[in-house]
Formats: sequence, structure tokens, C-alpha cells
Amino acid sequence: MPTLPAESLKGFVQTLFKASGVAADEAMRVASSLVDANLCGHDSHGVMRIPSYVDRVREGRIHPRGGLVVERESASGIACRGEWGFGQVVCRALVPRLVAMARATGAACGTLRETAHIGRLGEWAELACAEGCVALICANTHGSGQRVAPINGKRPRLGTNPLCVGFPGGAEGPFLLDFGTSATAEGKVRVKRIAGQSCPPGWLLDAEGRPTTDPNTLYGNPPGTILPMGGDQAYKGFGLAFLIELLCGALSGGACAHPDPPPPLGNCATFVVFDPARFTTQDALLREVRQLEQYVRGVPRIDPALPIVLPGDPERQTRMRRRAEGIPLDDGNWRALVDLAGVLNVRVPDVS
Repeated sequence: MPTLPAESLKGFVQTLFKASGVAADEAMRVASSLVDANLCGHDSHGVMRIPSYVDRVREGRIHPRGGLVVERESASGIACRGEWGFGQVVCRALVPRLVAMARATGAACGTLRETAHIGRLGEWAELACAEGCVALICANTHGSGQRVAPINGKRPRLGTNPLCVGFPGGAEGPFLLDFGTSATAEGKVRVKRIAGQSCPPGWLLDAEGRPTTDPNTLYGNPPGTILPMGGDQAYKGFGLAFLIELLCGALSGGACAHPDPPPPLGNCATFVVFDPARFTTQDALLREVRQLEQYVRGVPRIDPALPIVLPGDPERQTRMRRRAEGIPLDDGNWRALVDLAGVLNVRVPDVS
């Protein structure tokens, strides 16, 4: 399994994008975002996305230099589209605007449509938390990318529709909950498929609604499906996904899931940012955050050798480890990047 230092991988990714015709500043922004996703353990939103991004640029489905366009704006709300530009570039422009609006009004909401894949939602929540704000973000797949069937359904109808909440003030950093409303992210199934590996039980159903561990079934004709989150109460995960579909696709003026969808391209998203200073004092906020954290972490443990895990802990721990040890990539996904580098005449960095 190849392992690369984060900076080496970032430079390689940036060069791949530049060789694909992407401007240097955008190549750097997207490369930084993808590598950061790998650093914190969200490999499904990391560099495995590069071949599909490059293909979409070549096909004219991602528009480099597409940016944030404000269509409607009020004191506490903003409706935007992204000109099908890189989602990492568009969101990097949107979140600071929402933070500034929240500072003025207490809370701000932004909707976004017609943007390419916006990556790891936690990145945008972290950006708001770094300014002392609370963030809630959700996204759909702009009407396409249908992977999840309703309970008792054989065919997919919704995307994996993620939700993220970030809250500042923790002793080690913000609390960050970032998850899909399905049993797993589609990108994690794709990672397994490219790597030639099986998926864990409980992720997938085949086209007849039977449990399977074969990632290829998700992309068959007819396709399999990803199970909703929730196990034997999966109606809760699907219900949450359904409402996120409306919050993102309908509220943004973009698209909800519909028959005969186009190939997957990007996201509609809704962002809500709160400035805590408009609701309570800094001292009161930190007091409650810290006492809750200490109270929960101090619970008697079933196994003293295992830690109590709070939102944001896995990302922080993985980022620390991978910064020190390097980012591991499975052979299949690394081979896809090496093959792309050959096509683009880009030098492949050394790996350990």
C-alpha cells in the first residue's frame, strides 16, 4: 500500500489539475481540499475523486473559473449558484460571506445550486468554527447520483445526502459531526470497487434487494442500492435523507431526485451559520461546552482501554497520525492516479 507525505501528495495533485488545464490557484485550492479529506480519514472525498474530476473538466461538465454568483440576498439570507465550477472553490467563497452575515444578524442561511461536487462538508463547518461560529450544512446530488432506495424499494431514489454540524469550543478543537444519511458514502463503495475489495456486510443490497458485499452491484444495470442509515430502523435515515433532498434541491431552486436523471455531477446545498455571541455570552458558552465535554468523557467505561469518542475526535486523531506517518492509498486507487499521470505527462512522486 503506497504511502505519501501530505505535501508531496498535494503537489502531485495540483500538478495533475494544472496539466488538465485548471488554473494554478484553483488547482491549489482543490488539491488542498482533497488531500485534507484524506488527512482526516475521509478517503471517499479525497484524491480518489481526481480521475472523475479531470474527466468532467475535459467533458465540459465542470467549468474551471466558474464561481459564486449571488442571485438573491437579504440581511440574513443568500441564494447562490456556482456556474458548475469546482465546489471547493465556490464554498470557499460562500462560507466567509455567511460568517459575516451571521456576525451582523445572529444567523445566516445560504443556498447553493449548480456547483460541482463540494467535497467533505466538514471542511466548510471547520471554516465557520474557526471564526467562532456554529454551522449546519447539508447537501443533495442535484437530482442525480441516486444510490439509496426507500424501505422495501428495489431501485435507488435518493443520494446519500450528507449532513454536518460543527460547534466550536471543545478542549481539543470543534465538535464536528459529518455523516451521510446512508449506511456508507457512495465514495467509500467506489474506493472498494477501484481497490478490488469487498464491502462490509450491511452496506449494500443487490438489484433484487438482497444483501451483498460486491461493490460492483451498485453500478450495475439495473443498479443495486446503498442501505439507509439506521439498521433495523432505517426509515429514520431515509426520512432524514428525504427532508435533506427538499432542503437542498427544492429550497435552492436546483433539483430534487427525478426520473431519468443525468450522470452525477455536483450538489445543491444549504448552509446555516450562527454567531453564538448574538445568543449568549462567550463565558457562558464555553462553560457549558466544556462542562458537557468533561461530563461525557468522564463516564465509566465498559472497556477501560477504549476511549470515549466525541464528534470531531476521529478526524483529529487521523489527521495527526497521517501528518506524521503519511497518507496511505490502496493499490487500485494509486494505480488510477499513476495512469492519469502517464496520460498527462506528469511525474509521479516517490512513495514508501
